[in-house]
Amino acid sequence: MSDIKSPAESTKQHSAWGAVWALGIGVASLSSAEMMPSALLTPMASGLKISEGMAGQAISAAAIVALITSLVVAPIIKSADRRLVLLVLSFAQIASNFAVATAGNYPVLLIARMVLGIAVGGFWALSASLALRLVAKEEVPKALSIIFGGGAMAGIVAIPLAAALGAQIGWRGVFMAAAGLAAAAFVTQLITLPKMPATSSTRLSHLIHVLRLPQIGLGMACVVLTFGGSQMFSTYLRPFLEGITKLDANGVSLALLTIGVFNFLGTSNAARFLHHSLRLTITSLSAVIALATGLLVAFGAYAPAVYVVIAVFGFARGILAPGWSTWLTRSIPEKAESGGGLLVAFIQIAVLGGAAFGGLVTDTAGSVATVAVSGAITLLGGLGVFFWLKN
Repeated sequence: MSDIKSPAESTKQHSAWGAVWALGIGVASLSSAEMMPSALLTPMASGLKISEGMAGQAISAAAIVALITSLVVAPIIKSADRRLVLLVLSFAQIASNFAVATAGNYPVLLIARMVLGIAVGGFWALSASLALRLVAKEEVPKALSIIFGGGAMAGIVAIPLAAALGAQIGWRGVFMAAAGLAAAAFVTQLITLPKMPATSSTRLSHLIHVLRLPQIGLGMACVVLTFGGSQMFSTYLRPFLEGITKLDANGVSLALLTIGVFNFLGTSNAARFLHHSLRLTITSLSAVIALATGLLVAFGAYAPAVYVVIAVFGFARGILAPGWSTWLTRSIPEKAESGGGLLVAFIQIAVLGGAAFGGLVTDTAGSVATVAVSGAITLLGGLGVFFWLKN
């Protein structure tokens, strides 16, 4: 990798917290748009005269493109000012939501969602390096908590709000409102983002080089295990709650809301935990998640205990993403853009793998086994962090 200017040479006079909050708003807007089809699947399918399964592919299309974009964004943008790159990604989000709102057929819908995937993958891949550029090194965990907090907040409100608004203004109106939110995020970024000239020029081959760096390959393996296990838990929690805890629809909704709220609280307070040893912090988080799954298996028939356990899970899970991003900025600060793309890609792989493997376990061994296995996988990732990683 040919450095144009190292981060150490570009010392900041003042931390740009306004820009950090603008990025948090942008992530909230992106995450909301990414989740909305889940709440609007039936009316979207009816409006476009397609099956609900086809409408659901609008979610998959965005996720797949986001995965690819996270890997190639750093080599593609090369020496471009990162401020301009972010503004282009934000404009792409506006265009995507507007195109979905006005789509007359299925191909237009898919293309529009792919455009959103570009924005999602680009934003997440650059987030760690941007935090390193906008604030002092010791303030990076706080900045990442704000940026990731936007996504966590969207996880709480996006789906229920989209469903409620969809009943009032229709699914097209909801996406038009999402375009308006994206426009607001664009304006805040236009006002607050400073110029951020490239600090390095990256080639696609550099991704392999970064992955081979000491600790990075091992770290990514642990990322897959910790995120994959926790994703397996959250994806297949509902069958457990219905079959073992015997919760009705309202009880299940309350449980899922509890996870969302405590996930947001964990993300928002992550900086308090990340100033200490990241190795011990991530190991502890994995152990807490594993303990939560064990307690759920043991006390799953008792609803009050279940709510407490999943609250603990949500809080610990909320710290994982900013935790791993902070690890990346400390491990390879001069290669944070390439590393950020790899991190996002491996998280996406973990999410897809956790969901797929969890489905296999659920179908063959039941929901209790799924909860237990998810905890074991997460704990394995945490033990890998403890024994393999140094920071």
